[in-house]
Amino acid sequence: MIGASREALAAARERFDALVDNTAVDPAALAGELGSVTALLDREVPLRRVLTDPARPGEDKAALVGRLLAGQVSGEVVDLLSGLVRSRWVRTRDLADAVEELADTADIVAAQRAGELDDVEDELFRFGRILSSSPALRSALTDRMASDAVREARTGLLRRLLGGRVRPATERLVVRLVEQPRGRSLEAGLNALSKLAAERRDRMVAEVTSAVPLSDRQKRRLGAALAALYGRQVHLNLDVDPQVLGGIAVRVGDEVISGTVADRLDEAARRIAG
Repeated sequence: MIGASREALAAARERFDALVDNTAVDPAALAGELGSVTALLDREVPLRRVLTDPARPGEDKAALVGRLLAGQVSGEVVDLLSGLVRSRWVRTRDLADAVEELADTADIVAAQRAGELDDVEDELFRFGRILSSSPALRSALTDRMASDAVREARTGLLRRLLGGRVRPATERLVVRLVEQPRGRSLEAGLNALSKLAAERRDRMVAEVTSAVPLSDRQKRRLGAALAALYGRQVHLNLDVDPQVLGGIAVRVGDEVISGTVADRLDEAARRIAG
């Protein structure tokens, strides 16, 4: 987001944080309601245009939200949406994107309260790796031409795959992503969720690939080294790939820190060829 939309999202995050700081608020229920609102805004493009029209007074748009959603969602969600539509948005889609982010964050808060945020981050990463290694599963979950009946069956399949095997927040996040991809690939959506989870506690995410599983001591040393390098806590998403031939490769955002034998061999081959 840029300009006014970025400012509007920052203000929405502050209001959201103040809301979920109240332990009486159920973040999982909040996530479900905000997810429903995201789907509504995606479906009803004229409504989204009205709610982001800069020529309409903010109070009028807030009143419209109250009339449309009263009795459909909780008062907390109505208040959040009313604050959102009072703000200015550069693009109509930015409003729906902001609501979606708040929905995902609410599920992340639910995991954090349950002491399961580390597990959720790891499960999101693992699910992404499963998709990468199973083209058939990925195809089954991403067919956008599927009928309503097929989409329902797909959701049922996903719940059977995940139910009891991952934390509840992970299941809700992945199911919502599959049901509402919103033009993204599953991989992009999972990456966005992982970053959101890391940002929730001001951490970075490092994808670490090694030839063999790292010991607990190695993981602690690597985490401490990356924290010292970046000046903030770094969550490690660990993967094993025998093709790296020893050493480790670390990706943090767009930066790659590689110390694998395979990379050193490739570098030596390039120098010889040169």
